Amino acid sequence: MPAASYRHVQTASWVPVDRDAGVTSRYRVLPFPEEWRDAVLTLCNAGLGPDSEPWRTVPTRRLEQVLQAFAPDVLVMPRPFHDRGDARARWLYVAEDVPDPLPPQVLTPLLNRWLGGLRPEPEHRELLRSVRTQLTENPPAWEPAQRELLACGTTRGGTAAPEAHQFTLTTDWLARRILALGPYPYDSGALRFRAMPRGPKDKGAELVSQPLRYEPGKPAGTWWFSVVLNITLHTVPFDPLPRFHLHWSIRRWATRVGGRSSRVHVPYGTRTTVLLRPSVPVLPGVPLSERFAVAQLERRWDKESGAFTEGWAYGGPARLLADVALGEPFPDADAILTDPEGWLRRDARAAIVYRTAMGSHAVKAGLMPHQCSQLTAWAEQALPEELRPAPRLTHTALAGTRPLNAPPTSVKKDEKEQEEARRTAERRAAVAYAIAAFGNASDDTPVLEARLMWQNSEMRDTAVAALVERLGLKGDGGMHSEDAYRGATPAAPVVLEWQAPELTVRLRCYRPVRTGTEGAAALTDGLELPEGARRTRDLVAAAEHLRRTETAEWLRQDRIGGVPALALVEIDRPDDFTTRDHDPKFAVRLGCADAGFVTQFMAVPKKVKGYNTVGNQQHRALMAWDDGLRQLGARVHPEHGLDQGVPEGMRYAAVWMVRKNPTTRTRWAADVPVAVLVTPDAKGSGLARVQGWDPDADDGAGAWVSYPEMLLKLTRLAEVGPVIPAPRGPEAAQQPGGKPRSWRADREEQRRRAEEWLQNVRASLRREPTLLMVDAQNARSHWTWLQDGRTEPDRIRDGHAEPRRLDADLRLLRVRSSRNRETPQWWGVNPKEGPNGMPSHLWTPADDCSGRVFYSTTPKPVQFKSSAVEADKLAPRPIRMGPRKGQPTIDTGEVGWMPALLEIAVLGCHQEDGDDPQALALNAHLLRQPPDYPEALALPLPLHLAGLGQQYVLPTRTEHSTPDGEEQPPGELRDSGDPAADPDPSEEAAPGIEEEPDTQEGQLTLFEG
Repeated sequence: MPAASYRHVQTASWVPVDRDAGVTSRYRVLPFPEEWRDAVLTLCNAGLGPDSEPWRTVPTRRLEQVLQAFAPDVLVMPRPFHDRGDARARWLYVAEDVPDPLPPQVLTPLLNRWLGGLRPEPEHRELLRSVRTQLTENPPAWEPAQRELLACGTTRGGTAAPEAHQFTLTTDWLARRILALGPYPYDSGALRFRAMPRGPKDKGAELVSQPLRYEPGKPAGTWWFSVVLNITLHTVPFDPLPRFHLHWSIRRWATRVGGRSSRVHVPYGTRTTVLLRPSVPVLPGVPLSERFAVAQLERRWDKESGAFTEGWAYGGPARLLADVALGEPFPDADAILTDPEGWLRRDARAAIVYRTAMGSHAVKAGLMPHQCSQLTAWAEQALPEELRPAPRLTHTALAGTRPLNAPPTSVKKDEKEQEEARRTAERRAAVAYAIAAFGNASDDTPVLEARLMWQNSEMRDTAVAALVERLGLKGDGGMHSEDAYRGATPAAPVVLEWQAPELTVRLRCYRPVRTGTEGAAALTDGLELPEGARRTRDLVAAAEHLRRTETAEWLRQDRIGGVPALALVEIDRPDDFTTRDHDPKFAVRLGCADAGFVTQFMAVPKKVKGYNTVGNQQHRALMAWDDGLRQLGARVHPEHGLDQGVPEGMRYAAVWMVRKNPTTRTRWAADVPVAVLVTPDAKGSGLARVQGWDPDADDGAGAWVSYPEMLLKLTRLAEVGPVIPAPRGPEAAQQPGGKPRSWRADREEQRRRAEEWLQNVRASLRREPTLLMVDAQNARSHWTWLQDGRTEPDRIRDGHAEPRRLDADLRLLRVRSSRNRETPQWWGVNPKEGPNGMPSHLWTPADDCSGRVFYSTTPKPVQFKSSAVEADKLAPRPIRMGPRKGQPTIDTGEVGWMPALLEIAVLGCHQEDGDDPQALALNAHLLRQPPDYPEALALPLPLHLAGLGQQYVLPTRTEHSTPDGEEQPPGELRDSGDPAADPDPSEEAAPGIEEEPDTQEGQLTLFEG
C-alpha cells in the first residue's frame, strides 16, 4: 500500500463556535469564610520570628487531600490572596445535581481535625481553642451559584482570557458529558470511564477507564493498564477563543512485588498515587461517589528504626483521620503494597499507579495516532452546540519540509561512498570553523585537542577508529604498544596525531586512574559514601565535591594552552553503581570543566541481563564523538533556502532558564538565564559560529564568548557542597519556628534579575537582524511578557517599563511543546480510506486570525520507524504489511510514540519591512533538522544548544534514563504517569493561563525520540 500524501492535520481540540457562544451551569458553592481566614492565619503565624515571612493564605492542602479521598465529588478551587479585593473566595464547588457531599455533621469535625494539625504545640492550645470557637460561631454553609463556562474576555493582545473557575468547572462539565455517552465500544470489549477528583493544583478534568488485563506470555503473568482522557483548557496567542485539548494516554498499574521485600517498590523522595474505590461511604453521612478517590503513599526514613518504611503520606487523609470511626476502614498501606493485584482484581478497590522506577512493565506507554483519532471521534458525540472541533491545519507551501543541505533520504548504491565523503568533509569543516573561532591554532591551522579517558582497551580502539571515521582522517595517528597505553598518565600521555587539510587532530589517551598514598583508584569509580549510613544530600554533595576536586587536580597535569578542549570519558552506566547516589558522572564533568575540558561520556561495554552494549560499540563511539564535538561549537547549520520574508544575514539568539538547584523541603528551586547566539557564515556553506553570553565579561558589562567557554563557566553555578537547611512553616514542616521567604517573593526576585540580564543581552543584539527564540514553558515564569495573557504583537517588555515597539533589528519567536498538554494531540488526515498517520511539515491553521501561530511536526526517529500508525492497544488487528500480512496482532506491549506538535508563535516582527511570519516560523521549523544530527530535535537548534547548558549546572538524575545513563527524552509517549511524582512546592499556587513555573527538573527533551 503506497504511503498516504497528507495535506491536512487534525488536532484533538475543541473551540467555541464563535465569540458570543456561552453556557451557564448551576452549582452549590462553599465560600471560604472571611472570619476563618484571619483567625486561622493568626494561628499559623503564632510564634513566628520578626525575620520570618508570615503566611498570607490559609494552608489547606491537608484538608483538600482528605476531600479528594473521602468526598471526590467536591471540586476544590485555588483561593486568591486576601488583598485581591473584597469578593468572597468561592472555595468548594459541587454540581447542582450531586447529592450533598459534605453535610454539616461531617464538615465541622473535619475542619476541627485539620485545625488541630496546623499548630499542635502545647503553647498554642488556647489559641487553637479560640479559633475553633470562631468556627463554631460562623459555620460554613453551601450557597447556590451560576457560573459562565465558555464566554470570556480578551487581553490587550487579543488573546482569550478565561476566568479562573473555567479551568476546572468547564473541563469537568465536558468530562461529565462524555461520561453520559456510556461505554466506549471496541472489538473485544468496552471502556467504562470514571472521573477523578480534582484539587486546586490539578489541571482540567480526568477520566480513567476500568483496569484492563494484558497477558503477553513473556514476561509471564498478568499486567494491568487503563486508558486515560485528560481535558484541559488553554489559550493561543492573539486568538480570542479558548481551546479545550483532549489527551489520550495509557496508565499502567503496579502489580509486581520485589523478590526480597515481597512489596511494591515505592521510590524515595516523591509520593506515589493510589486510586481507591470504596464499596460503602467512608465518611458516615457522605454519599457514595461514582468517582475514584485518591490517596498517596511515600517511602520515608524512620529515625527510630534507622531504616526506610513505606506507608500513607504524612499529613494525608489516612493520618489526619487515623482514629475516626469510618463507614469502611481506610485500606491498610501494607496490605496494598504486599498484594497489589488482589486489590486491583477486587473491582479496583485500590490501584497503585506504576512508575518507571518500580521496574519494567509489559504494557508499554502511549497510543498511536489512528487510535487517538478513533477515541476522539467517539468523544465528539458529547459536543454541545456551542462547541466544535478545531479546524484542520494545512501544510505550508513556502518550501519543503527539510533544509536545503539535509542529507538525501535515499542514496543509490554506487553513490553512497561519494555522499559519505561529502558529509565527512562537511563535518570536518564545521570542526575546523568552530575551533578557529576560539583561537586554538598552530601555524594558522586549527588544532582539535581531545582527551580519551578509557577503561576498556577494546572500547578505546573503537573510539579511536570512530574519530578517524567521523572526520575522515588518514593513517593510524602513530602506533603504540598496549603497555604504553596502560602506563600513560596525564603528565605522560599516549599522543595520536593526524593532519587534514582543514585542521590538525591531536588525541591524548590515558586511563582515568590516579595514584595516591593509598594506591591507585579510578576517578570513574563510584563516589565514596559511608556504608550503612543514610545518604543525606549533604553526604552526597561532599562526595561529589571531593571527586570534582580530585578530577580537576589530576587532569590539570595535561592542560596545554588556555582554550577549551574535549574529554571523552568511558564510564559505567548509572545502574552499574551501588546506588544512583554513587554515580560520579556529574562530579567528573565538573572536575573536567574546572580543568578546562567539556565532557562527553560513553558507557563501558557490557553484557548484562536486559542490556548489551558490546555489539553496538562502534555506533556509540561515533555518537559520543558527535556530541562531544558539538560541545565545542562544531555544527552543520541547516540552510532554509527562503528568498523572501526572512532578513538577509539573520542571526539566531536563544534564551534558556537553567535550573541551578532542585526544589527541596527546605528551599525553592532557583533558575538562571543562559543565552546562545548562532551566526551563519556565507550562504550555502553550512557553517555557523556558536557563542554564549558571559555576563561577567567586559568588566561585568557582559559579552559573547565561544560556546564551550560559556559551558565551562556555567559550572560556577553548580551547587556541589553542603547546603544549610532553612526551617519551614507549620504546614510544610510541622514544626514551630519561622518560614523562609515565600516562593512568590523568591520568584519575583528571580524575575527582576532575569529581566535585568535580558536587557543587557537584548542591547548586544542591535545593529544586525536577529531572531530571538524562547521556549514558553521554560522561560515565561521569569520573563512574564511571554505569557499568553500579557504578550502583544510586535511589542516587547523586559522590565518594569511599559511595553514598547520591538527594536528595528529584533524579531521575537516563541515555541511551546506538548508538555503539560499545552499543544494538542494530532494526526495526519488520510485523504483516502486507511489509517490516519503522522506527516512532518510546518502547518498553518485555517482559523488563525492573527497569522502569527504555526505548528511544526518532524519525522519519526529511527527506533520507531517500524511503529504502525494503526497500532491498537485494546484489540487485535490484522497486520498490514510484511510476511505476516493479514495475521492478527495486538500492540499493548509496543510503545505508542509520535512526534509532538510544536507550536511556533511569531510574537514580534516587522511586516512593514518585508518580514513574513510564516517564513520566520518555517525557518524555526527547519532549524529542528540540522544535517549533522541523526534525528530531528525537539526544539530549534539555538534553543537546543542553550538548553544543553543544564548538563553543566545540575545533574539530571531522572527516571527517564537510558542504559547509557544519558537523558531519555519523555517525547510524546502519552503515559499519564503519576500525578504525585512531581508535586508543586507551592502552597499558594493559583490558577491561570500560564502564571506558574512549570519547568520540569531533569526533563530536558533533546531529540524527538
